[in-house]
Amino acid sequence: MNNMPYSLVSEDAMPTPLGLIVLRADETLEPELHKAFARDPVALYVSRIPSASTVTPDTLRAMEADIVASADLLPKSLDYAVVGYGCTSASAIIGSEAVAMRVKSACNAKEVTNPLRAAISYAKHHGLSKLALLSPYVDAVNVPLRAAFSKAGLSTDVFGTFGEAEEAKVARIDEASILDAAVNLGRNADADGLFLSCTNLKTLNVLPKIQERLGKPVFSSNSALTWHMKNCANI
Repeated sequence: MNNMPYSLVSEDAMPTPLGLIVLRADETLEPELHKAFARDPVALYVSRIPSASTVTPDTLRAMEADIVASADLLPKSLDYAVVGYGCTSASAIIGSEAVAMRVKSACNAKEVTNPLRAAISYAKHHGLSKLALLSPYVDAVNVPLRAAFSKAGLSTDVFGTFGEAEEAKVARIDEASILDAAVNLGRNADADGLFLSCTNLKTLNVLPKIQERLGKPVFSSNSALTWHMKNCANI
């Protein structure tokens, strides 16, 4: 056997490492974020977290116990500029600070964000205060989500929901349905922006169409998370 010489890539030559924790039931977030970061000098490392097939306050709260184990599965050799926890509604119930604390206890993350924290940051950055909120959730999940926005000083008086509890069905709501519901809701004059909640909603292709029709800021869980992760990583 011959021992062959080798050299190591310098840290400066490596892409910026980003971490992402995706729900087991989520079919949308991972492919959408890979597309969103495709042209950026980053490497996106993904871990999964156990999640239920239905979305209820109890199933969302149950994920808190698994955040540490999921973050622990990200490669240990890397220092992450930011790690995103990919659930909007669970972040409202568990709390952004609790999510960040658990992620940081298991991996080297400078920053931790989630779609709720990202959406609030995005809205404030763009001077929004009155959001039209389109959700796929049942009322028991919508209530704490809207309360979290209210606590951050953002009203969601203009509100609509698909009322669907099954994750698999949420992931299959077609773009035409999302477009129609978003435009009908967002054209309300009492809203200065529109937020489409849930990482499992397929929003990537329809956001520009919705914004063109409404003429006001339009963002989703996935687009806000992408925006905030890029900001945290100085991209």
